[in-house]
Amino acid sequence: MGRKLAILVHLSIKLGRLMGHISIQISKSNPRFPITLSLPPIPPATPLMVSLAMEITSLSQAMQLHAQIIKSPNPNNRTRNLIRVFTFAALSTAGDLTYAHLILNSLSTPNSFFHNTMIRAYSQSSDPTHAMYLFLSMLHQPTSTGPDKFTYPSILKSCARLKQIRVGKQIHGLLYKSGLEPDQYVMNGLIHMYSGCGESGLAYKVFGKMRERDVVSWTSMIDGFVDDDRTVDAIRLFEEMMEEGVQPNEATVVSVLRACADAGAIGVGRRVHGVVEERKIGSEANVRTALIDMYAKCGSVSSAREVFDGITNKDVFAWTAMIFGLASHGLCKEAVTLFDQMEFYSLRPDERTMTAILSACRNAGWVSEGFAYFKSMQAKFGLKPTIQHYGCMVDLLARAGHLYEAEEFIRKMPIEPDVVLWRTLIWACKVHGDIDRSDRLMKDLELLKMDSYDCGSYVLFGNVYASARKWHGKAKMRKLMNQKGLLKPPGCSRIEVDGIVHEFTAGDSGHIEAEKIYAKLDEVEEILKAEGYDPKLSEVLLEIDEQEKASQLRHHSEKLAVAFGLIKTSPGTDIRIVKNLRSCEDCHSVMKLISNIYQRDIIVRDRIRFHHFINGDCSCKDYW
Repeated sequence: MGRKLAILVHLSIKLGRLMGHISIQISKSNPRFPITLSLPPIPPATPLMVSLAMEITSLSQAMQLHAQIIKSPNPNNRTRNLIRVFTFAALSTAGDLTYAHLILNSLSTPNSFFHNTMIRAYSQSSDPTHAMYLFLSMLHQPTSTGPDKFTYPSILKSCARLKQIRVGKQIHGLLYKSGLEPDQYVMNGLIHMYSGCGESGLAYKVFGKMRERDVVSWTSMIDGFVDDDRTVDAIRLFEEMMEEGVQPNEATVVSVLRACADAGAIGVGRRVHGVVEERKIGSEANVRTALIDMYAKCGSVSSAREVFDGITNKDVFAWTAMIFGLASHGLCKEAVTLFDQMEFYSLRPDERTMTAILSACRNAGWVSEGFAYFKSMQAKFGLKPTIQHYGCMVDLLARAGHLYEAEEFIRKMPIEPDVVLWRTLIWACKVHGDIDRSDRLMKDLELLKMDSYDCGSYVLFGNVYASARKWHGKAKMRKLMNQKGLLKPPGCSRIEVDGIVHEFTAGDSGHIEAEKIYAKLDEVEEILKAEGYDPKLSEVLLEIDEQEKASQLRHHSEKLAVAFGLIKTSPGTDIRIVKNLRSCEDCHSVMKLISNIYQRDIIVRDRIRFHHFINGDCSCKDYW
């Protein structure tokens, strides 16, 4: 608090020198904003003042103009120019929020514009809690005009950024009482607030009550669905928007392309691309980068490359998206070549670019190359490695079987390792059969205490115990999960057919064509067995008999999805599947066999990477 006070005093003294004189009052009753300025009588405005007000580009210019405003006796010019100075200080990147708040405090009866601008500025700042305090002061100050329809969108934005759903609901109640709820601008703010707090259902209720919806309403709701992992709903809403004749803007396009990328809906993504080209929507860089990301995540790296090559002025985001896309598809040499080209064009990589190139090394198993890029981050590019970069290195070492080196790397990290890094190493211990190391890590490090409500740790530990046939340990993990109310996320796979995304979970029987799907699965299994397929029962980490294990394997979500794809698509058509978990070894073997027997290219995106199954082989070369 002392440092902030010193800054306020320093600014006030500088202002005082420019104005001639100014009195500074320090208040003990308002510790958050303890300084008020008592301004002297105001002399006349001059043409220079108006000119300066129109050309403010720095805080020192704003302070000079403020000094002249103080000397002006003309109230009309004074108010107009003070608003300009205040707006610059509050909203410009070259401004100063502390200075803007000093101006606000100097006004005996500030109107709603000053309060609203200040709240808006704080809502965009690094600490939106200041917007909350100012909003409360508007409600409780007798001299305040009170919040209006321009106040609420900014304070709702602050609630969204702070994830303050309880406060947001209270403000919603105030809106209802004040009669402002039907206002479109305010309703858009409510949609954004509920979506930002992870309550897309409540946001959709607000959306449904709107009499008129503009492009901001539709885009906010689509974005809310995507952020809440309701990508199918986001795509459906976009199609409704188009049917109602609402013109999408750049933000809409980027949001719906994100939905297509997450859902693997390449058909819808291509239609959106057509809309972009037809209506010339958005800036080249932003929308084109979203298109690269969408095509790469939907399994068409060639389409992603086509978009990338068509960009005239490529920024670091476009290069990074393309490098990520190549790495995730196992085209690691091409990713490295592109990274080298980026350097040739004198574009400096950012933190995400380095994550992308490290991911390429991880997917290819290039340990020495990965370390070379990791070391170059600070030495060559001046970038400080983050937890994501350390995570890539741990994953690289662990997958390659360098378990001792991976553990030493974690222990010597200059930043605190998170639970994900330890989980990565423990999973690798299971894969490589180092049971002693995994047991020691689980016991000695007490990872459950590090993140006691992290479902992933319990599931991993249970699987490690089960793979070692320590059923008591697995039962203990399940009991702990039940006590904490934690549920393991079910395996889920999505497939797009004729522009519609179909979703399957393990053992799913709720699909409208479930009977045909299971009949097709039985047919496929008989053909696979004739080709020598033997289910990998060790993948079922449950204490049940072998027949039940075989049944469990048969009904994994990606097998249901591929059966549906075989039914609904023409022979020779590619089958594209998106899965939320890592593919198990049995499903991986089955996809290779199906691709050969049925002569289908099957493209599966799991939680780790892409798998292109062609003629019985996989692009990952069984390294994932």
